[in-house]
Amino acid sequence: MHLNGVGWIAAIIIGGLAGWLAEMVMKSNTGIFMNIVLGIVGAIVLNAILQALNVGVFGIGWTAYLITGFIGACLLIWAGRLVRR
Repeated sequence: MHLNGVGWIAAIIIGGLAGWLAEMVMKSNTGIFMNIVLGIVGAIVLNAILQALNVGVFGIGWTAYLITGFIGACLLIWAGRLVRR
């Protein structure tokens, strides 16, 4: 599992922030736990997709983790909406 150079506690905090930002932008109504999950899983999924496509990641550190978590969480919310329809 690739966390962009951040520790587990930082990943939870930054993942929560990324998930919350995605919740605000995508206008979804999820709770704090789901925000954390979406942010962390979103960052991991997006990093995996970028590595599979041989595209450089956003960098290492909390800023990169926040960006990938936010974009990844938005993608997960979007995909979840497609599945539910």
